[in-house]
Amino acid sequence: MRDQLDDIQKHLNDGYGRAQHLNKVELPKRFYKDVAVAPVDGGFGLTLDGRPVKTPGLKIPVVVPVAPIATAMAGEWAAQGEFINPGTMPMVRLINSGVESGETIIPAFRAEIVKFAAGDLLLYRADSPQPLVAAQEAHWDGALVRLARHFGVSFQPTFAIQHQPQPQATLDRLAEVLEGEQLLTLTAMVSMTGLTGSGLLTLGFWHKLLDADAVWAAAHVDEDFQISQWGEDEEAVARRAMRRVEFDTAVAVLEAMRA
Repeated sequence: MRDQLDDIQKHLNDGYGRAQHLNKVELPKRFYKDVAVAPVDGGFGLTLDGRPVKTPGLKIPVVVPVAPIATAMAGEWAAQGEFINPGTMPMVRLINSGVESGETIIPAFRAEIVKFAAGDLLLYRADSPQPLVAAQEAHWDGALVRLARHFGVSFQPTFAIQHQPQPQATLDRLAEVLEGEQLLTLTAMVSMTGLTGSGLLTLGFWHKLLDADAVWAAAHVDEDFQISQWGEDEEAVARRAMRRVEFDTAVAVLEAMRA
């Protein structure tokens, strides 16, 4: 299962590198004219010139439970020009990866989010310099308080670099709140967790404790501090922009599933 999770994680969370790779390979020519969304058993499917869309690897028909996701995927298919560039189709890639993972991956996805939460970004604090300490407190303390109150748990932040175990009751509770979540919800949550380095921020967003911009800002406190000290690097800026696209795609899936 770990190998399977590692494989799907590569598909979910390396958006910049994947898109760069796709830009270098020979792209297939567009072979369709019309893109449509239609109700099918289990939700909504897509068609290209009347033929059902399937995943590229396992050739599984793509069926999603809510119309907004299907509409977003259809928009990406329709926006392709002479060639089909998967690097410009983040929703299609994310949903395909989830569909191909299948329901059997659900326990591993839940475990991955809890594993991140157990060693979460928000729990490992700097003790200097003071501007960084203040930024972490400003973005992270309120999030932890909201999470602790909402789920009835406690956290143990640390200034040490070594692993700080969290209360087992806390981890058990976080695992409990993930029970029953659907495959595509967990697919998007795993993507957001990998992109932010935080299972707690992901849970905070899913449970309406934090909005998307607050999650993104909290995930980049350390990076933004380094930028303030040393300036921006062009490649890093490009990577971050690509990661934001992946992040916003995960946000769109979660909002659609929540609605």
